[in-house]
Amino acid sequence: MRTLQFSQSLIFAVEEINNSSSLLPGVSLGYKIYDTCSFAPQGIKMAMALVNGNEKSISDEPCTKPAQVQAIIGETYSSVSTAIANSIGPFSVPIISHYSTCECLSDKRKYPSFLRTVPGNYYQSRALAEMVKHFGWTWVGAIRRDDDYGNSGMAAFTKNAEQLGICLEYSLPYFKTYSKERVLRIIDQIKISTSRVIVGFLDAWDLEDLLQIFFEHNITGYQWVGTEGWMIDPELASLDKKYNILQGAIGLAIPKANVTGLQDFILDVKPLKSVGSAIFPEFWMALFDCEYTLQNDSKGLPMCTGEEKLSEVENTFTDMSLMPIFSNVYKGVYAIAHTLHNLLGCNKTCLTKQQPGPVTVSI
Repeated sequence: MRTLQFSQSLIFAVEEINNSSSLLPGVSLGYKIYDTCSFAPQGIKMAMALVNGNEKSISDEPCTKPAQVQAIIGETYSSVSTAIANSIGPFSVPIISHYSTCECLSDKRKYPSFLRTVPGNYYQSRALAEMVKHFGWTWVGAIRRDDDYGNSGMAAFTKNAEQLGICLEYSLPYFKTYSKERVLRIIDQIKISTSRVIVGFLDAWDLEDLLQIFFEHNITGYQWVGTEGWMIDPELASLDKKYNILQGAIGLAIPKANVTGLQDFILDVKPLKSVGSAIFPEFWMALFDCEYTLQNDSKGLPMCTGEEKLSEVENTFTDMSLMPIFSNVYKGVYAIAHTLHNLLGCNKTCLTKQQPGPVTVSI
């Protein structure tokens, strides 16, 4: 649902720009959306597909697009962004991320064409340390996502914490592919520790996996301090009502933002029918908790009528808590549009006989 909301934000921005008479007049932006499934190898594969060109178009309109994309919006996860930036860096295709905050991506020598519309973790790590110090918690534990985001962020937090006189009793890595035995070792370490504050440099999906495990092993009553990766996530908050593990957690979040018309666009599910036969039934079943077609592995849910109303359901898709991230996707598309507008020398119209290449766009 989150990924679909991000995609809808991109489409909204593109359609808004294409309907504008002042930005890129006479030029229409197109897009191709791939799902990386949050895995680096899949991200590299999708990025290569974009860089190598896409000759097919679902539009009947004449198309004068260049052989490869002008820019890539994404990825959500820092590790996937790092992999993509490493693999297509030599092609100088700009990559604009809406949510990859790893400070490692700020190294322009390694990632010269990587950009983002979200702040890096340099200041967040420092702010978390200041927050812990403010409440007088000088003896704390930490759990970090075992990837570029968590390891880099925790290293910066540890450095800042030490300067402020905060001692770290433990710093434990976690990733969703860890074995049961390895996760149990994390549980054991927390149990034998004496600190009652846990700094979580994690993602919402990490904690969704860990909540039940913590509950089963009575890892409760701790003060959690969190990053933007999970503090405002609506699914995690809803899930924790069952376990009460994260109650009272404090942390940082991306500043609130609103894009006029975006919420209505995301909630208008009818156009999604034209996206393709594969995605729509799956989306509809998840949205309304019904069966789109009778199947052998039916879960006994009611049949979808096709007349279900979005106003009658309340779930992740209808929750707009992540609007600040949607706004970052929106800003990324507009950054590309304004760059192309300038490169094409647009005034009342744009000079489209000579297409700008990725190198000129990234410059």
